[in-house]
Amino acid sequence: MRIPAQSVCTAIRDDIVSGVHERGGRLTEELLARRYGVSRVPVREALRTLEAEGFVVTRRHAGACVAEPTEREAADLLEVRALLEPLAAARAAQHRTEAHLKVLRGLVRLGQDRSRRGQGEDLRSLVGWFHETLAQASGGPGIGMLLTQLRRKVDWMYVLETRAASTESWSERAAIVDAVARGDAERARSLTAAHVERAKGAHRLRPSVRGDGVSEVQPAVNTAALPN
Repeated sequence: MRIPAQSVCTAIRDDIVSGVHERGGRLTEELLARRYGVSRVPVREALRTLEAEGFVVTRRHAGACVAEPTEREAADLLEVRALLEPLAAARAAQHRTEAHLKVLRGLVRLGQDRSRRGQGEDLRSLVGWFHETLAQASGGPGIGMLLTQLRRKVDWMYVLETRAASTESWSERAAIVDAVARGDAERARSLTAAHVERAKGAHRLRPSVRGDGVSEVQPAVNTAALPN
C-alpha cells in the first residue's frame, strides 16, 4: 500500500523538530526513502512541503538540507504567535462548540492534576493540545493551521522550561476557557495575550540556534517510525 506524502512529511518534520536530522544536514531522497520505507516520490513531495514551511532549504550543489534558523528568526516566531493566539481566543469565544469546551476543560484538569503531582513528562504535549484546540475553536481553519506551524517551529527552536508545568500557568488557561465559555471575546483576548507574554520567559533557545545561523552538532534523539 502506498504511504501518502502527508505521512512521510509528518515523519520527516517530527525528526527535524526532535533533532534526528541536524540543522544544516543534507536530506537525500534515497536515504530518506530507505529510512521511512517508502519510494522517492512521496519523499520528494514531502520535502517540497517542508521547504514551504521553512524546515528545509534547497542549496546549490547540496540539494535539500535542514534549515538553520537564526536567533532573529526564532524571536520573530514568538512575536507572531503573541499576535495570533489572542486573536484565536477571541474568535473561539464567538465560535466555540460544546465539544470544544469539553476538550479544553478536560485538558485543563489534566494539566492541573499532573502539575500538582509533578508529572511533567507529558505536560508539553498537553500545552500543545490545549492551544491547538483553542485555535480550532476559532472557527477558521486558517488561524489553526498557522498556529500549528508556529508551535512546531517554536518546539524546534526552543526548550520550554518549568513555567508550562506550573499550576499558575494552568490556572491562566482555565480562566481563558471560562472567558471563551461565556462568549467574552475581549476578556479571552486579553487573558491570552497576558498568558503568552508571561510564557515567553520560559522559552530558551536550543544550543544549535545561533546569531550567525551556524548549527552545532546534536545527537539523534528520536527514532520514531512512520505510523502503521
